[in-house]
Amino acid sequence: MVFLVVVILVVAKLLAELGLAALNRAEVRRHSGRAPAAVAAIMDDETYRKAVDYTLAKNRFGMVEMLFDTGVLLLALASGVLPWLFYRVTAWAPAAQWDDALFILFAGVLLSIPALPFDWWGQFRLEGRFGFNKATPKLWLTDKLKGGLLAFVIGFPLLWALLALVGRVGGRWWLWGFALLFGFQLLMMVLYPKLIMPLFNKLTPLPEGELRTRLLALAERTGFKAAAIEVMDGSKRSGHSNAFFTGFGRFRRIVLFDTLIAQLTPEELEAVLAHEVGHYRRGHIPKMLAVAALAELAGFAAIAWLAASDWFNPVFGFPAHALAPAFLLFGLLGGAATFWFTPLSNLLSRKHEYEADAFARDAMGGPAPLVAALRKLAQKNLSNLTPHPWFSGFYYSHPTLVEREAALAKTG
Repeated sequence: MVFLVVVILVVAKLLAELGLAALNRAEVRRHSGRAPAAVAAIMDDETYRKAVDYTLAKNRFGMVEMLFDTGVLLLALASGVLPWLFYRVTAWAPAAQWDDALFILFAGVLLSIPALPFDWWGQFRLEGRFGFNKATPKLWLTDKLKGGLLAFVIGFPLLWALLALVGRVGGRWWLWGFALLFGFQLLMMVLYPKLIMPLFNKLTPLPEGELRTRLLALAERTGFKAAAIEVMDGSKRSGHSNAFFTGFGRFRRIVLFDTLIAQLTPEELEAVLAHEVGHYRRGHIPKMLAVAALAELAGFAAIAWLAASDWFNPVFGFPAHALAPAFLLFGLLGGAATFWFTPLSNLLSRKHEYEADAFARDAMGGPAPLVAALRKLAQKNLSNLTPHPWFSGFYYSHPTLVEREAALAKTG
């Protein structure tokens, strides 16, 4: 019965994803012949047709990938390969926790291998077809190897520490486990741009000039202090662009993709940064951290409850009360339950985006620079400007560009 419920949850998630994708595909095709008036003001006909083709290509690819991933997950759960791996690995040191941590890592690697061809195809075929891919096969392979090595170097001791807590702090281990993991995540917010990001991308200080002067002046008048403004060589992998800041307090750093600098004027880049500063000034970062902390705490409580039960692990072939399998199974199956809460988290995220847009409008003395920047980014990234309302409401962490422009015009 438990296994049947799990299968129903996994399949229900898949059907919902496929249904939403089908709705979105139909909506995009409905507007493929002629762009709505609001969209025609943003994209010319040629760019719009290319954006439609890109959206439909991603839609088709995504549906195949969803079907494949679900099939791999169900096969892994039903075949007995995961319990087989567990008993083989944990036999190395039955009284220790380090082999339990290794089991989780090995299982993660095993389950990620079937998805590699899809990752390669998406990068070199789909993204390459529309001119976005800039990576070489060598760089793609190097990234995978670096990512796997980092997963072991960072993930192994962290998992070992989490599993070792059980024998040291007793039944309330999940509270200590949450504190350990969340504290580690806060630490990584400081260390990631200094230690991890340079392993994949080159970061250089933004050179002197009009752009740097504008951005520093913006930071000064908005009360946003940063340790550095850096440029990241995102163009070596993709033609997509972005800007973000990492860290907090005196460790805060502003990072601009080199593609973004190439696509926008200094005034438009200033507006984009003003939007990012708006997230900071409106307190969105601590709010989202608080939401993430509550979700993480609930996750640890659920793992503790499932591991303590007599029925959960044995359904999948694992010994009852074994913590490592409970961690792995929760990681594999938790999304089937949390998926249905996606619209709520994205609703909060979109609210924050509107607030950050309003902050940028006020900081720039009007909406024009931000609107111009958003339009260019939509054109360069071939954004889908006509998603189905259910699809965007469920998945989009940002409002559509038409919605953002309407909100800026209404309040501007």
